Amino acid sequence: MTSLDDLAGVGVDRRGGFARHGFTGVDLELRAWFTGEAERRGLGVETDRNGNAWAWWGEPGEGAVVTGSHLDSVPGGGAFDGPLGVVAALNAVDLLRTKQFTPAKPLAVVVFVEEEGGRFGSACLGSRLMTGAIAPEKALALKDLDGTTLAEAARACGVDPGRVGRDEEALRRIGTFVELHVEQGRGLVDLGAAVGVASSILAHGRWRFRFRGEGNHAGATPMADRRDPMLAAAATVLAARTAATGGARATVGRLLPVPGGTNVIAAAVDLWLDARAHDTARTRAVVHAVTEAASRAARDEGCTVEVTEESYGDTVHFDPALRDDLAATLGGVPALPTGAGHDAGVLAAHTRTAMLFVRNPTGVSHAPEEFAEAADCAAGTEALADVLAHLAR
Repeated sequence: MTSLDDLAGVGVDRRGGFARHGFTGVDLELRAWFTGEAERRGLGVETDRNGNAWAWWGEPGEGAVVTGSHLDSVPGGGAFDGPLGVVAALNAVDLLRTKQFTPAKPLAVVVFVEEEGGRFGSACLGSRLMTGAIAPEKALALKDLDGTTLAEAARACGVDPGRVGRDEEALRRIGTFVELHVEQGRGLVDLGAAVGVASSILAHGRWRFRFRGEGNHAGATPMADRRDPMLAAAATVLAARTAATGGARATVGRLLPVPGGTNVIAAAVDLWLDARAHDTARTRAVVHAVTEAASRAARDEGCTVEVTEESYGDTVHFDPALRDDLAATLGGVPALPTGAGHDAGVLAAHTRTAMLFVRNPTGVSHAPEEFAEAADCAAGTEALADVLAHLAR
């Protein structure tokens, strides 16, 4: 059996947790681990045109039952978000084999690349490129903080940028996709259940606010003579908190002043807004309110602001018939919504998708405190194996 401990030393973030980003040396190390684990099981491994890794039990073919998740992380991420779904998928194959089960349909484990968007700022890149949800030219032009484009990074990792984009062959192969994931919240804790199924995903997206002012000396510039973009950015952070009402969520988790000196008035400040709500109208309303506040604050400080939408996904309602079927297969486990985005949500517009959640006793995710008990992870693996057997008969 495979363990999350196998990955404990890969991509350790000096600030705590992990920093595992797509199309990096760490990504290649994670891919090599996955390939080794798959080949040890006799699974055939291939990488698709967008850099997603596939491990096939039997011959690849259309209408396959597919499971898996991602191996990348947010900066300072926890050990379970993404990797648990991959480890559980590999171990589910082992469980099925011990039960002498042979799938009647093609079955695959997939690892989607750059799900978190931690390097290039756009979430679910592997699945969004595969489905055509993002134009390849837009994706390839994305840059990381060092100015490296996705095209350059992909090429360095053996992915041809000229072939990136909607992958009709890969889409035809997916008959049903089931993603197991650690729950990113306390829903299952409150319900007293180790495993559940997903009902929906909040509408969500990311927006970059770029404030421009005048860089100057912190000591030699009187307060009245300043055009300080940091003040406009600070007002925007507060506006995000005010705008998130009625169950909406708005977060500024990243802010980058230029040049970033302690005794320097910034010339520019970039900040990123993450906004989520139960539907598109409410999500857009939050972003509109924050944008209006940012514009006013920039104007009051003699600065400018430019707002760019970097990614967006509408509300996802997972196939209710499949959801109910899987819940019944697992003995009536609860169904619950999530505020977190997933590759399964991207694929939901193109094929039947479902998600299984494993209880997270801390309720914390995207942080080192993210956790799941070994017994609950085992229960999740067994549930995934049961679901795969049910779907692949």
